[in-house]
Amino acid sequence: MTKTGTEWWRPGLYARRRPNLLRRMAILAAIRAYFTAEGFVEVETPALQVSPGLEPHLKAFATELERPDGSRVPLYLHTSPEFAMKKLLAAGEEKLFQLASVFRNGERAALHHPAFTMLEWYRAQADYRRLMQDCEAMLRAIAASIGESRLRWQGLEADVAAPWQYLTVHEACRLHASIDLSRCIGTNPLKPDLAAMRAACAGIGLRVDDGDSWDDLYFRLALERIEPQLGINAPTVLYDYPIHMAALSRPKPDAPHLAERFELYACGVELANAFSELTDAEEQQRRFEADMALKRALYGHDYPIDADFIAALRHGLPDCTGIALGIDRLVLLFCHAERIEEVLWLPVSDI
Repeated sequence: MTKTGTEWWRPGLYARRRPNLLRRMAILAAIRAYFTAEGFVEVETPALQVSPGLEPHLKAFATELERPDGSRVPLYLHTSPEFAMKKLLAAGEEKLFQLASVFRNGERAALHHPAFTMLEWYRAQADYRRLMQDCEAMLRAIAASIGESRLRWQGLEADVAAPWQYLTVHEACRLHASIDLSRCIGTNPLKPDLAAMRAACAGIGLRVDDGDSWDDLYFRLALERIEPQLGINAPTVLYDYPIHMAALSRPKPDAPHLAERFELYACGVELANAFSELTDAEEQQRRFEADMALKRALYGHDYPIDADFIAALRHGLPDCTGIALGIDRLVLLFCHAERIEEVLWLPVSDI
């Protein structure tokens, strides 16, 4: 990228971007109106956290807190406000949302930016199906507010006013890749069958490398064969993931090999990730430790587990459900833009 291309304050560049920014402002206003009408409280939690988030493949920004006595404590910019918001659920809030600036290192592309805006909301005494209803209602409320129901990206279109598509992960694998995912998982859902997954992926012509894990192959399968087919003509909700792929989700009561998790797609773009939340502190600790062991094996380092978050779970997290939605991607699709920088007031400068 040239120096001129990164000087986003230049009047010509800004003028071309300004209609998108005004639409962004209108979208945020419609989101706040939706949650106010639903009886939510809007919260603000610190971007500086002991633990930035424990998804194994995310890279955080590290910093230090200097105390008045001169001692220093390592902290991170959060990759999500999730842990802090769940502490507020443990404190007694029942319906809360946040429009948070979040930070992920090593991410910059058409749909990625190192600093971006995330919408998270949580409902106590509800499950992931209630959040599916929220997604439909909120996106349709946004469309009514701005006078545009069509989402577009790279020649693909989805109309939020049209009937939405709902697919399980197993159904999507059969429909879009001709793979029976149950056979690829095998008899132990917590340790899926790598040999079966390798054979299935090779059988449809997908690249299979010697060091690939089961999850590596699933993500390649999803990226190349499944996700490009999702959210065409109308948004798609992809739900019921294999249980080992949902570190923060509770199992389905009638199908414990599956997790109550869904993702929202439009125009082949992932917009949101949701869970019926895990509330068992000991199980959460075990899953976090397993994820950080994987991170050490893959990248040679890990992040600390937030002991205060585990303490909040032990105190008592109510049955609840939560979701994270990428605002910048949503605005991009509503603006029919091509890159996230086109819908940001000012992108992060790297020169």
